[in-house]
Amino acid sequence: MSEYDYDLFVIGAGSGGVRAARIAAGHGARVAVAEEYRVGGTCVIRGCVPKKLLVYGAHFAEDLVDAQRFGWQVDERSFDWPTLRDNVLAEVDRLNGLYGNTLENNKVTVLNGHARFIDPHTVEVDGKRITAARFLIATGARPAVPDVPGAEHGITSNEIFHLETLPKSMLIAGGGYIANEFAGVFHEFGTKVTLLNRSDTILREWEPALRDRLLTISLAKGLGFKFNTLIKHVDKTETGVRVHYHDDSEEEADQLLWAVGRVPNTEGLGLEAAGVETGSIGAIVVDEDSRTNVPHIHAVGDVTNRVQLTPIAIREGHAFADSVFGNKPWRVDYRCIPSAVFSNPPLGSVGMTEAEARNAFGSARVFTSDFRPMRNVLAGRNERALYKLVVNPSDDKVVGAHMIGPDAPEILQAVAIAIKAGLTKAQFDDTIALHPTMSEELVLMR
Repeated sequence: MSEYDYDLFVIGAGSGGVRAARIAAGHGARVAVAEEYRVGGTCVIRGCVPKKLLVYGAHFAEDLVDAQRFGWQVDERSFDWPTLRDNVLAEVDRLNGLYGNTLENNKVTVLNGHARFIDPHTVEVDGKRITAARFLIATGARPAVPDVPGAEHGITSNEIFHLETLPKSMLIAGGGYIANEFAGVFHEFGTKVTLLNRSDTILREWEPALRDRLLTISLAKGLGFKFNTLIKHVDKTETGVRVHYHDDSEEEADQLLWAVGRVPNTEGLGLEAAGVETGSIGAIVVDEDSRTNVPHIHAVGDVTNRVQLTPIAIREGHAFADSVFGNKPWRVDYRCIPSAVFSNPPLGSVGMTEAEARNAFGSARVFTSDFRPMRNVLAGRNERALYKLVVNPSDDKVVGAHMIGPDAPEILQAVAIAIKAGLTKAQFDDTIALHPTMSEELVLMR
């Protein structure tokens, strides 16, 4: 009989924690999970899933307009925010239940409460002390809120899904993927949106051609952008907020959304009592096997600030459980990770940018296709898609693919397989085009 209550204690029931708990239990481990909010984590409860549902809802604004060019008569077009909001939240509730069922069906004990280390082998959850042979910290991250007076008068992506009414105007502080996604969504709902960016570039780490195209299209749609803009303080008004800038100008809006990054959730975990080391912005420091400096304590997902993507957290949790409890050691491969921005239109990217390839290889061959999707042509919508392939000139391998346009993330996933497999540009060219599609452009670039 073990001297500990559990073989594995997981702190945090998000995507990474749930996967690790389920796999470890499947290998025969006695597993418990502590979650202080809701099972499912950021992605399911207040992140990618509800956000993507809002993106779907926003698309109807343009689809209903375009439909008239295709012969459909759409009368009395209007949008009801509470209907979409409540249906999205109902879907979140359903998924929350499914995640809970997954843990229950795998005989994982779920403790609802905040877990805090008392010593390296003991945690306390709402006054109850529990011991375990091993621990996995999977507490994720939260939206950052800047340290400016009145910051509390703004909201974050955690609260935006629960708005009582649709704001007539919204200021979004940030220039990353969260800022651009919600900007596109609420603009289509009829909100006047302005992005406030502290630098002169949106989506800094993305292929420049894509981010420039998104900015051009967004401006044409009527979204506002203010670059090199710093917020000095925020006041509450009767109808919303008044934002004061560092140049002493000011602006009022119904809503202010902070989208300025995410911070690992490590406060209040008692990491000092366990001896666990943290680094930049409080992230837990781990090695290639997700092990902290304390050998029996691991960490996965956003709390480590390696790659803040849900599929990465899931893989890290799976690799940990297989390696530690299943006698099947393996590591996550962080190369060639596909990513997307569900803006309007969306972006998809995998592998090296052109600049990264030139730095790595000394030179790069670049192929682009700049075209107007067939649907946009008939709809009279002057929006162009852009696809870009980056090739290593020494071996002809395609090392990067970047695209902006309708369904770009859906298309990009298949391209990511080809790039991960190391296919060459000649093999792309040798593939017969599927016509008429947007994706055929990938095999027609010369």
